[in-house]
This record gives sequence, C-alpha cells and structure tokens, in this order.
Amino acid sequence: MACDGVAAWLLLLGCAGIMRSRHLVHTVVSLSVAQAGTYVLLLAIGYQDQAGAPIVTPGQAQPVVDPMVQAMTLTDIVVSATITALLLALTLQISRRHGTVDPDELRALRG
Repeated sequence: MACDGVAAWLLLLGCAGIMRSRHLVHTVVSLSVAQAGTYVLLLAIGYQDQAGAPIVTPGQAQPVVDPMVQAMTLTDIVVSATITALLLALTLQISRRHGTVDPDELRALRG
C-alpha cells in the first residue's frame, strides 16, 4: 500500500532532520515530522476498502472500519502535541539560560 511508503519516508525524513540539526527548534520540528509518520502508519493499518463508519445497524452487510485504530491515532496526535509543547518550552528555557540553542555550543557547557 502506498501509505506505508509515505509513513516510512516521513519517519526517515524526520530522523535525518534530527541527526543533521544544528538548532534545537529544528530538532523539535524534525521530531514532529517523524511522529507524523506514525499517524499515517496507523491509518494505513486501519484502512479497509469499501468499509463504512463503525456504526452497526441490524441486518447490515457492509463491513465497518475498526474504531480502535482511529482512537489510537487521535491519542497519538494529542501525545505528539504535548511532547512538542514540552520540548519547545525546554528550548526556550535553554535559550534564556545559556543564550544559545546550538547543541554543539551546549556540549561545551558540560565541563
């Protein structure tokens, strides 16, 4: 399925961005891109061709989509937004305390 390839490319693109990043905000955005790959992967797993909404009526012959996958995707989005907000807040604190958001310059502070 094509969605699996999209999910893999988003994950690889995000991981490459994390490895090549020279700015903490860029690292956080790259992590968000990698997490977007999990949304696509979850939705690709739960996709069923010609399936209807998960509302079953008596005598219904049409297959329905599993609502658990959709709930897991929404949970993943909420967790991702929370992690992104937390990491951006930490980046702001690092910038205020150390005057830089370059990870190479922060390594010199370990002493």
